[in-house]
Amino acid sequence: MTNNWMNDPAVANIDKSKLEFLQALVFESRNLTKEQMLPFLMSVAKKGADNHISFTDTEIDTIVNVIRSHSTPEELAQIDKLMKLRRK
Repeated sequence: MTNNWMNDPAVANIDKSKLEFLQALVFESRNLTKEQMLPFLMSVAKKGADNHISFTDTEIDTIVNVIRSHSTPEELAQIDKLMKLRRK
């Protein structure tokens, strides 16, 4: 996935720094195993908190829907894994 999703009109009202943070998250998590994912997400959460980056539920839903529309089947599987971890 490229960063084309960040230009989608659906995310136009979301701060660019938040979108760039997520883009980095997607690329950094690509090859992680299930065991590596939780520590990675905890690190990302701390980094986000340190940089005062937070998302509303609406922003998350919008971003995930846009990213999904620009993703390969493999990327969709990764997104599904991340979303399952988020719900726990």
